[in-house]
Amino acid sequence: MIVADTNLICYLLLTGERTSEALKALEKDPDWVTPILWRSGFCNVLGGCVRNKLLTGQAAQAILEHALLLLRGKEYCLSPKRNLELTFDNTCSAYDCEFVALAQDLGVKLVTVDKQILAHFPGTALALDKFVGR
Repeated sequence: MIVADTNLICYLLLTGERTSEALKALEKDPDWVTPILWRSGFCNVLGGCVRNKLLTGQAAQAILEHALLLLRGKEYCLSPKRNLELTFDNTCSAYDCEFVALAQDLGVKLVTVDKQILAHFPGTALALDKFVGR
């Protein structure tokens, strides 16, 4: 089991330069979990893709449905107090700290490419390229 951040979910479902790494991560460990707030970040990315004419609205809806199926039953709602505490000693956002909190609570790694999270939480966060063995 790993915690997947929104970027990792995007890399998996939106074809791009990191899609192959995300597919390798899913192959290596198909049990991805995430805080429920991933949905807002993911919709923000999809909305940007539609506005920039990279996707149609219909395609964005289909990708969202695929993501929701992939993560059904694997979303967690976390304590905002715990999340807030994680923001006290670093410059990571509360949004980012929610992924860290979930990984710490479950005793698993957060797989990410976020340099700030990787720098502030080296015991919890693991770079995507290291996770897939690149």
